[in-house]
Amino acid sequence: MEEEKTDVSGQKQDTLSQKSKHEAMLERLSNLHQSRLQQSVSRKLGSEESSAAFESTQSFLTRFAELKHSVVASLKRCREASDPDSKSSLKSDLECISLAIEDLQRLVAENSYFLPSYEVRSSLKAISDLKESLEVANSELLPRKKFSFRNKPLKKDIIIHNRDAHLAPSQINDQLPLVSAAVKIHDSPGLRNTENSVLEKDFRAMEGGDFTLADLNSCEIRLRGRLRTLFVHRLKNCRVFVGPVFGSVLIEEVEDCLFMLASHQIRIHNAKNTNFYLRVRSTPVIEDSCGVRFAPYNLVYDGIEKDLKDSGLEEETGSWANVDDFKWLRAVQSPNWSVLPEEERVCTINISDSGTESET
Repeated sequence: MEEEKTDVSGQKQDTLSQKSKHEAMLERLSNLHQSRLQQSVSRKLGSEESSAAFESTQSFLTRFAELKHSVVASLKRCREASDPDSKSSLKSDLECISLAIEDLQRLVAENSYFLPSYEVRSSLKAISDLKESLEVANSELLPRKKFSFRNKPLKKDIIIHNRDAHLAPSQINDQLPLVSAAVKIHDSPGLRNTENSVLEKDFRAMEGGDFTLADLNSCEIRLRGRLRTLFVHRLKNCRVFVGPVFGSVLIEEVEDCLFMLASHQIRIHNAKNTNFYLRVRSTPVIEDSCGVRFAPYNLVYDGIEKDLKDSGLEEETGSWANVDDFKWLRAVQSPNWSVLPEEERVCTINISDSGTESET
């Protein structure tokens, strides 16, 4: 009898032990599953990371430094690679570095609305240096063939027109001669180095990523569809009409221009005598600007209502009239910006048809 009791007791202990081990294993599997789920969600939301996560300058700088260090280390590894048969792998590695630099640029744009001006410029300078290093690495590690053609045809989805009679004289600088448009598409897509032309690009058949407008003079730009981020540099005497940007817009060095933009965040540096027609979710920020005036977004093209809704910009918040001048710390209204009087505003701009623009 005693042996039977001992056997039964031993069996119960073994059962309890196995049950405990089983429960512990289930708990570990559950924790591992939750960890993987969180990592998956983090990766999925990485490109849509809210700038609220970086509401302090220090947390942003820490994250920026980590990403920058990763890019620098990756470039160093590529340069130190000694295997001559790893060209295809090297090309893939350099492309990944290019994407990482784009992530850095987007991080700055999405958080620029609360960062000090110095930190924005410093970060953009660091990104510029990384791009230059990447270009050098590309040319050294993956040299082009000696007899390859360098002049590539323009992409067909970019439409360019010379200025024509359908534009009002006030929209064109008559002192500038008509020149053929030259649009240079680099690693970062965009429209650059063009004078006295009408430039169009349609993103409605796709979801646009980052896009750049740079060094344009006396041009009219029409971008239909959705973009993630828009960078604007050195525009003069231009009219810019853009569909919704579901990330951020960063504008630098513009003069005598008209912008019609819808975005979650808009930051403006060094703007002079320029009118902004905006729909924006947060407060627009200006710095080192003067003579800038603001009015509500008033753009139309086929499908814009869906684009605005998909971007979370279907509602007019009135934030366009609550501008924050970072260089004006007094309690009274900043003299650098004002609300554009209704009698001076342009009517609704319709850019539905290629090659035409109409006011209604």
